[in-house]
Amino acid sequence: MQEERKYQMCSRCVMDTTDVEIKFDEKGVCNHCHGFDQNFSHNVFPGPNGQEKIALIIDDIKRKGNNKKYDCIIGLSGGVDSSYVAYIIKKAGLRPLAVHFDSGWNSDQAVRNIENIVKKLEIDLLTEVCDWPEMKDLQLSYFRAGVVNADVPMDHAFMVVLFRVARKHGIKYFIGGHNYATESIMPRTWGFDSRDSINLMAIQNKFGKLKLKKYPTGTIWERLYTRYVFNLHVINILNFGEPYHKEEAMKLLERELEWKYYGGKHYESVFTRFFQGYYLPKRFNVDKRRAHLSTMICSGQISKEQALEELKKPLYPSPELLEQDQDYIPKKLGISGSEFNRILSEPIHSHYEYAHDSHLKELASKLARLFSVVPKKTN
Repeated sequence: MQEERKYQMCSRCVMDTTDVEIKFDEKGVCNHCHGFDQNFSHNVFPGPNGQEKIALIIDDIKRKGNNKKYDCIIGLSGGVDSSYVAYIIKKAGLRPLAVHFDSGWNSDQAVRNIENIVKKLEIDLLTEVCDWPEMKDLQLSYFRAGVVNADVPMDHAFMVVLFRVARKHGIKYFIGGHNYATESIMPRTWGFDSRDSINLMAIQNKFGKLKLKKYPTGTIWERLYTRYVFNLHVINILNFGEPYHKEEAMKLLERELEWKYYGGKHYESVFTRFFQGYYLPKRFNVDKRRAHLSTMICSGQISKEQALEELKKPLYPSPELLEQDQDYIPKKLGISGSEFNRILSEPIHSHYEYAHDSHLKELASKLARLFSVVPKKTN
């Protein structure tokens, strides 16, 4: 019988042995901190050099999109990162098409945020509404599968829809809100690649009741076509120039766009709020706040002491809201509360216990090297 690992927290950040694969050096600093430091210069372009670099990219986007209605595409969830991206690229003079995937779980505040943003910034919005019976069935399949990333059904569909819209409109630039300063640390075992359609279909085929006919499933080959043949460039604009500070971004959005905070990272979705605030801690002993706060410690936005104080706070904005969501989630999924609790008490499983596309990723990587394909991505 394997001996239980002694509890330890990183001496620099707040990552700890709830990440079962975490490693510490002789000074007690974890592998996540070392990884952040090693990769920082490859992902973040600060100061005047970064501002100059992104200015050149924006000029190129304007030039290549000169005769088109839209010169770039963005995703818009109503959350802080995507909302801030919409604000800064509009101020930069770009003409974005905003895409929102309505998974059926938008919070009222997220809807109001989106409405305010597109109205005040005068941005066109395309909303793709999911087929609810299929989405509901797929989400239940993920719960029954006992896998850690139950957010895959929404994340997968959103990126497939966004890339298909880009191809349809001939838009060659996707401006993303992913940023190294707040999102770079995440243990491998706390998630799974939401793009993996083979894993998604394996889980649905085993646990689902419906065949997915309308749900937007995208294969690795479609993704490769979009990036390397259609030539879609991914620009993570928050990694350039002035450091991205989430608190400052929120204050600006509140002041300029009547944007309102919704209580937690990605809590603009009722489902994701429940997923991160209840499902992960209860079923997997995972508190994703540790990863987000540790990233912000490494990027110098907060101190470890501030992060520890934040971790003392409840995961949910209020006990009343948790009780409300515990009642609402199973009802919306069409099952009883007792059945839902039974599902959540079943043994957990790895995504890799089901079919996945890892072998295809290795093949795609070899083909890319063989033909000297350079990824069209700019952080």
